[in-house]
Amino acid sequence: MRWLLAFICLSFAALSSASTVEIINGKPVEKVLVLKSARQLQLINDGKPLKTYRISLGKNPKGAKLIEGDRRTPEGFYWIDWRKTSDRFNLSMHISYPNISDAARARREGVKPGSMIMIHGTPDTEDYPEQWFHTLDWTDGCIGMRNVDMREVWNLVKDGTLVEIRP
Repeated sequence: MRWLLAFICLSFAALSSASTVEIINGKPVEKVLVLKSARQLQLINDGKPLKTYRISLGKNPKGAKLIEGDRRTPEGFYWIDWRKTSDRFNLSMHISYPNISDAARARREGVKPGSMIMIHGTPDTEDYPEQWFHTLDWTDGCIGMRNVDMREVWNLVKDGTLVEIRP
């Protein structure tokens, strides 16, 4: 029953934002697909990539996130549920981790699943220039992008958009 409720909520969130998203080549972004092994974030419409970006992952990128502090990027189905500007990471969009199955697994195992998984930009200071981060896995479990790419994704992907993270 919980799965049905989660599916209905995800469907409603995706459909309710479809009429307000910006478009690429006349097509709206229906889904964000993260391919961890390829270090790619794709903006998807009708099952096809509209645009692809290079990403960075958590410092421990193999496998799904299991416990708070493991520095892994989660795997599964989520959605963009809110966003904020950040002094440290430029722009950031929150992913609805943990989902129902992540939370249930953590409860069964008696651990904290973690939280605050974001798609975000890169630090860019005199001490830590952005180009240092672009080809490394450096986050604590988030999905990091170049700031120019993050600004573009920020404008193309609306809250409520489905996010699928694959191994």
